[in-house]
Amino acid sequence: MGLTALLQALRAPALGLGERVLDGDAARSVFASDALTAFHARPAAVVLAESAEEVVATVRLCHQEGVPFVARGSGTSLSGGSLPLQDGVVIALNRMNRVLSVDPDARVAVVEPGAINLRISAAAELHGLHYAPDPSSQSVCTIGGNVAFNSGGAHCLAHGMTSNHVLGIRAVLPDGTLVELGGPSTEHVGPDWTGLFVGSEGLFGIALEVTLRLLPIAEATHTALAVYDSLQAAGDAVSEIVAAGLLPVAMEIMDALAIEAAEASVRPGYPQGAALLLVELEGERGVVDADAARLRALLDASHASTVRTTEDADERALIWRGRKSAFSAVGWLAPDFIVQDGVVPRTRLGETLAEIDRLSAERGIRVANVFHAGDGNLHPLILFDGAEPGALERAESLGSEILELCIRAGGSVTGEHGIGVEKRAYLPLMFSPDEMALMHRLRHAIDPLELANRGKMLVPEGTP
Repeated sequence: MGLTALLQALRAPALGLGERVLDGDAARSVFASDALTAFHARPAAVVLAESAEEVVATVRLCHQEGVPFVARGSGTSLSGGSLPLQDGVVIALNRMNRVLSVDPDARVAVVEPGAINLRISAAAELHGLHYAPDPSSQSVCTIGGNVAFNSGGAHCLAHGMTSNHVLGIRAVLPDGTLVELGGPSTEHVGPDWTGLFVGSEGLFGIALEVTLRLLPIAEATHTALAVYDSLQAAGDAVSEIVAAGLLPVAMEIMDALAIEAAEASVRPGYPQGAALLLVELEGERGVVDADAARLRALLDASHASTVRTTEDADERALIWRGRKSAFSAVGWLAPDFIVQDGVVPRTRLGETLAEIDRLSAERGIRVANVFHAGDGNLHPLILFDGAEPGALERAESLGSEILELCIRAGGSVTGEHGIGVEKRAYLPLMFSPDEMALMHRLRHAIDPLELANRGKMLVPEGTP
């Protein structure tokens, strides 16, 4: 019984996995960490699934033998969400990467969990459509991971998160039961099981097929860059834009360190300053023209030192390439960094940024700020050198202070990166004991053995 019996069953000729069951040291090491590299754990084995049937068979065998499992796509989780267990199995879904269908009339696409986010828009573009959620890692991240963590992206301000675009899910529960949640329609009767599954961080099972809502490509798009002499001034400008009644599709802020990193990496040609505000409008031509004029007046009134605008597709692509490369680009500034993912109300954005600046200076640790300003989703990148004794611990301590700052401001410890293993200890600071107990009851109702992504989001009850 247990792991040995599981590996024998997985390698049985009838299942057809053969050499796609990996338990060698080198293969297991590849899957020992995700994008949060501070955490490592080599799994007992890895299954390279190529079909829904293979995933279901693997999950059923894991349940039969009591072996925990974690589904993994591209491993871009920044909270340790796809970290394996040493006595568990990784079910790798990268080979299940097809866009199964695109229905331009219904404006939906059906995809496998390993489908790359950006490739869905490429498939839909032929019909004048696109998939709206656009995480910075969209060129490599998978829909299965997006669903697990309810990913957002730069344009979630107007278009919403992944949960706003998932219509249906075909999934396997932790005991191997197949379920159909939701469907191709935006109108459903009964409990919102799809909404419950999205953002559950893999605790409720594995998505096998996902039905996604597609949106028309906008007739016009207008992008503006504004430079400020402080992060607080840029944050205050965001509040003023929203208070004026404008709803851009995106509002992003980068500080001087993030700008420096982007210029060293992809050279987007950003104007230099203490803070850069990126605002994008889209929609019908007449509406965009009117909103662009209002936006320019607001930016001028906010004392921006420089304002640039463009509607050129190539220029816009370079601007966004600089923004979306910021996480990786800070590697030009420091050997290691931690990415945080707190949220604060927009009205407290300016003061929160000023406090992060103060903490950075007080601790003597550089922090590059790049974030979704429109919804107050902060992504401070805490820079350090892991080879320096105690540097990681000091960086983690600063990260904790920033998250606690977000909670005190009335916000959250995560906007889109999830809880994973990194932030489990902060949930009791946000939720009451009764609310935490309810989360555990719900998890146990679906997975009483806690086999699916064990140890993520919720600390197992009874753990000291």
